[in-house]
Amino acid sequence: MKIHQIYTQSFLRNFTYLIELGNGSAMVIDPWEAGVVNSLLAENNLRLTTIINTHEHWDHTQGNETLVREHDCEVWAHENGQGKIPGLTRVLSTGEVIDLEPGAQLQVLNTPGHTFAHLCFVVLDQGQPKAVFTGDTLFNAGVGNCTNGGDAEVMYQTIVDQFHSLNDTVTVYPGHEYLENNLRFTLSMEPDNADAQAWLVRAVAADPTVEPLTTTIGDERKLNTFFRLDNPIIRSAVDCLECSDKEVFVALRSRRDNW
Repeated sequence: MKIHQIYTQSFLRNFTYLIELGNGSAMVIDPWEAGVVNSLLAENNLRLTTIINTHEHWDHTQGNETLVREHDCEVWAHENGQGKIPGLTRVLSTGEVIDLEPGAQLQVLNTPGHTFAHLCFVVLDQGQPKAVFTGDTLFNAGVGNCTNGGDAEVMYQTIVDQFHSLNDTVTVYPGHEYLENNLRFTLSMEPDNADAQAWLVRAVAADPTVEPLTTTIGDERKLNTFFRLDNPIIRSAVDCLECSDKEVFVALRSRRDNW
């Protein structure tokens, strides 16, 4: 199995992902548009069998109709995406494990917060988590907004329940390339975060069209303000020294929305 991370150069800085399997088939996650997917399929002599949508927002689904028409492929997504996601053929269940090829699987995570039709997908290699496709739930050094059909308190619970328990070595593959901006937000809350300072230098110099930077869950524990809710500097920045972690998270999400 090979994961192709495609920076679409869209105005929303979307990522699309192509999962290449050893039998010559491929699955695409969140196709921004059909052209870039078809080019990669042709370049690697692959046949598209499946579209997986992390959620229903148009920038993650607008390639569906053309790809379904051209490849007669299936479309998999959350049950709450019915009537919202073009071409939906299969509803995925919480905890479901999808066999890709021998030793490689996807585990389905129900991850409400950004919307209530959102799924994330853990890549299992020989049964061990190696990566996670996070859509608009978890970004590199940030989390998704909750202003377009979501809820910040629910997002907090999703992050705690689904992502805090993942191993530090798990690679994060998000739906958008927001790393530089998210690091600048981290430093606005926690100016002396040396890890964020070092990563910002890398992010400014990086070219996502050549090789996007990726973080791991271990990196997120150091860089992501929304993973660092007990930090007194962050709590002070949002005037939440005596608040619960959930209240700090909600305050941070509100601050990020207006930042």
